[in-house]
Amino acid sequence: MLKIVYRICCGMDVHKSFVVACIASTNEQGVTTYKSKRFSTFTGDLRRCAAWLAENDCKDVCMESTGKYWIPIYNILERTCNVVLAHPKYVKAIRGKKTDKRDAKWIADIFKHDLVAGSFIPPADIRQLRDLVRYRWKLTNFTT
Repeated sequence: MLKIVYRICCGMDVHKSFVVACIASTNEQGVTTYKSKRFSTFTGDLRRCAAWLAENDCKDVCMESTGKYWIPIYNILERTCNVVLAHPKYVKAIRGKKTDKRDAKWIADIFKHDLVAGSFIPPADIRQLRDLVRYRWKLTNFTT
């Protein structure tokens, strides 16, 4: 049996307009219970997601995302949670009847055993500097 590293953790399946979060809570006997909830990607709803995680005493979050949809979620959750961003290639669920809830549950399951390799995310000040430089580059290219 695999060792459970995170007793209470959350798996998130991130999309453009919504996020599906699944909290996996494992008791002393090794029985895991799941709570799932869907949130929109607007700031108010993401703050409700952070509050929901805090209510359930969840400090460890793993999210799968392609593109740039993970950025606002990461920015809100990084203050209160240990967030791991996983490449979809490494958290792909087995083929079959895939749903967003099942994907979030699968991510929570493999994350609680620490089987997910996280991507490197620079600190907030470096991310802001990168955004500023990219925006300047974009404006410069528009003028030329």
